[in-house]
This record gives sequence, structure tokens and C-alpha cells, in this order.
Amino acid sequence: MIADVLVGLVALIHLYIVYLEMVLWDTPRGHKAFKLTPEFASASKVLAANQGLYNGFLAAGLIWGLYLGEAGFQIKIFFLVCVAIAGLYGAATVGRKILFIQTVPAVLALIALALS
Repeated sequence: MIADVLVGLVALIHLYIVYLEMVLWDTPRGHKAFKLTPEFASASKVLAANQGLYNGFLAAGLIWGLYLGEAGFQIKIFFLVCVAIAGLYGAATVGRKILFIQTVPAVLALIALALS
């Protein structure tokens, strides 16, 4: 139960990231969230939308795993590991904040799954 709630939270975080990257990137909210200048946001809008799509696939995989219930255990593990690794890479290349937004929730969900 707790594991699925945490997996759902990670999926929701990624759906929000999709929205930020695909819809809000070139808006004041997107600029604030990612510390962007309007010029950079405009120039990188297509790249951000592509990145948002990948985050959408991560969320979809987690939702798929939740939908399958017990049969989705390995799917949830796979996509949580993907999220954790993506968060580590983002923290190393972009900023430490990503570690706490992506990696920590994914690792907590992985631990909860392992204990369930």
C-alpha cells in the first residue's frame, strides 16, 4: 500500500515535469521553475518538449505498473530505477535540486517495494 502510494507520487511528479517542460517551458512559470532566461527558454523550447516526452514515458511506465497491481512489480522496479538514474545524471549535470525531486522519491519507493 505505502509502496504503491510512493510509486504514484513519483508518477505524479513526472506528469508535472511533463507539463512544465512541454507546456510551461516558455512562460514565466517555466522560467522560474528552471531558472531560465526568456531568450534561452525560447531557443530551447523544442528540446525541452522532447525531454518532457521522455519524462512522460517514465510516468506512463509507473502508471502501467500500478495498473497491473502485483503483476506490475518488476515494471515498477524498472521504471523507478530509470527515474533514479535520470535524477542522478540530472543532479550531476544540471543541479543538486534534481536529486531531491527525482532520485530521493524514486529510491524511497524502491525501498518500500522491496519491503512489501
